[in-house]
Amino acid sequence: MTDQSDLLRRAAQVLPGGVLGSHRSGPGLEFVVREGRGAYLWDMNGRRYLDYLLGSGPMLLGHAHPAVVEAVERQMARGTSYFLLNEPAIQLAEEIVRAVPCAEQVRYTSSGSEATFFALRVARAYRRRDKVMKFEGGFHGTHDYVLQSVAPRSPKAFPAPMADSAGIPHAIEGEVLIAPYNDLATAEALIAAHHEELAAVLIEPYQRTIPPAPGFLAGLRAATRRHEVPLVFDEIVTGFRFAYGGAQEFYGVVPDLACYGKVVAGGFPLACVAGPTAIMRHFDAALEGTPEYVWQAGTFNGNAIACAAGLATLAELRKPGTYERLFKTGTRLREGLRAAVRKHGLAAQVSGEPPVFDILFTDRPIVDYRATLTADRDRIKRFNQELVRRGVVKAANKIYVSLAHSDADVDETLAIFDQALAALAATGA
Repeated sequence: MTDQSDLLRRAAQVLPGGVLGSHRSGPGLEFVVREGRGAYLWDMNGRRYLDYLLGSGPMLLGHAHPAVVEAVERQMARGTSYFLLNEPAIQLAEEIVRAVPCAEQVRYTSSGSEATFFALRVARAYRRRDKVMKFEGGFHGTHDYVLQSVAPRSPKAFPAPMADSAGIPHAIEGEVLIAPYNDLATAEALIAAHHEELAAVLIEPYQRTIPPAPGFLAGLRAATRRHEVPLVFDEIVTGFRFAYGGAQEFYGVVPDLACYGKVVAGGFPLACVAGPTAIMRHFDAALEGTPEYVWQAGTFNGNAIACAAGLATLAELRKPGTYERLFKTGTRLREGLRAAVRKHGLAAQVSGEPPVFDILFTDRPIVDYRATLTADRDRIKRFNQELVRRGVVKAANKIYVSLAHSDADVDETLAIFDQALAALAATGA
């Protein structure tokens, strides 16, 4: 068996920071995944971890689900990539249109970042305007237009944006307006003042782990409709997770366009933009050479293997009682974490809906991004590290729940939550 410490050393030489993105377990806690099955990961040393990272969300069914594995193996025998129409791609698009309230047509991409990028591009083509509005703290991938005011440490006054990365042209800042999440009055005022310039309003309907306040999404929908500005839901996280129809079904608000990824492809790299024909028609190559045409293509868009995995995943999610079971598991975990916080007398909030939530160490209610700035970042880092030490893996700022997590897994996790919080309370860290 390959030595894990040697693999980590090799990774540090050939991968920036020795990781694939930004996720880190912590000093002395990094590991290399050997395999994932169900609700668990195993590292190269054979240690088992309860997985609440779930590949950053896609693995709602758990790892290596038999139905997904079978569908992928069956498709692989027929070839892996065509760059042409294929039956799984057509079938998956049909299923997305059936499931998603705003969808009449689908355009595939290979990642969620691409999906939000092209959603904004097609909205600009449709609206014939350039500027976009997003919400402070909202994450929509890593392209220049959306990597603005995702995590500013010292936010500017609204609607001024702040770039979150080096390498973003300063000119982009002039094309993006920033609004506060869950503040309908301010969002309405910004739309009213800038609607003649706005191509779209982009939002995570459920922002990170912050639920929308009552009436917020409906009010935003009314304001954008009043000024004829397309409303775009980023449902990369919520799509097929909160309900089969996603956040649109769960919260009862239908946007003009929506972006899907993660769950929709069952763990494979595929995402999409979904919306009405009146907007989606701009992607039609028959318009090439006209000012209305939106150029969009990708080598792996509509990849047959990814689409086959997506179809198998969605078939499992359509089974009776699936979402009730997911919410029951998530509610038990979330409420158990809240009980442990109270038990240990820690200043913390457990924020979010049952399928994905997290803990923030602050006394302040979590209603928007600026409330999260009051949280103790060192303490959440320490909490996450205490979990890894005890065999639980989660995202830096999310706990994803899967259908593979059993009652016994929840029992084990809650015991580890209790131990991790006890360690924090004992040291005051």
